[in-house]
Amino acid sequence: MVFLQLFLNGLQLGAIYALTAVGFSLIFGSTKIFHVAHGSAFAISGYIYWWLASKLNVPWPLATLAAVIAAAVFGLLMERFIYRPIQRHEASFFTVFIAAFGVSLVIQNLIGTVAGRGMETVTTPLSRSVEIMDGLFVAPVSAISIGVAILVFAALSYFLERTHVGIAMRALSQNPDLVRVFGLDPGRVAQYAFVVGSAVVVPGAIFTAMTAGLNPAIGTHVMLVSLAATIVGGIGSVRGAAAGGMLLGLAENLAYWKLDPQWSEAVTFVVLFAFIIFRPSGFFGSPTTAK
Repeated sequence: MVFLQLFLNGLQLGAIYALTAVGFSLIFGSTKIFHVAHGSAFAISGYIYWWLASKLNVPWPLATLAAVIAAAVFGLLMERFIYRPIQRHEASFFTVFIAAFGVSLVIQNLIGTVAGRGMETVTTPLSRSVEIMDGLFVAPVSAISIGVAILVFAALSYFLERTHVGIAMRALSQNPDLVRVFGLDPGRVAQYAFVVGSAVVVPGAIFTAMTAGLNPAIGTHVMLVSLAATIVGGIGSVRGAAAGGMLLGLAENLAYWKLDPQWSEAVTFVVLFAFIIFRPSGFFGSPTTAK
């Protein structure tokens, strides 16, 4: 029963990891920009939802909409005022990395200054666990988060496979000139990638606020997990990022079965190192992208 409980908890955590990793993979796959500040979109949207829902008692649909807009605007501003000017000067990968990392630190400290540095949680009846079998507890919000993750992946897959803009975003990763065939500007398509990729993290941020809680450093943790899930799933593959996120969530929770809880995060990197050594292309990546 303990194993089953940990497995269910791992599915819920994996759904959150998958949502954040998919956004990171979408941005990297389309623009080839290593968006280290991706976790800041998670932190900003989570705290916006917490502030509106808990402090101002704003109805959850409006609070969710505000969180989506905040994350999307953050992604748009990052592309327009950080990455585009740096790319215009043909800066190195290291310069892009440091610039994005600096932004994430600024965001982390701003959140800590405004909202405080303690753990903040959105209390809701959906967060209360109910016993569905003898010794097996499930919170309604956990089941909802898994369902929402499946819906988001389905919607994102349809967007990338069937819509004009989605196909252009996939083409951008291969050849920017090919995007012009669709009558679109490559710079504008890159903005779409940042907006969509940043907005995708919002459900995970909200469910985290309802379960584990938020702290100003949550973005850094999310970024590390997103990166690990992207490598495990296959760099540039959205479905691979989803699979990688689910695997890491399950591995992190199942570690509680035999290991001390303080080892749970280390398990993430053990899985990552195993893939780097034995399958660097990940679940769905090609050997070429792994290089």
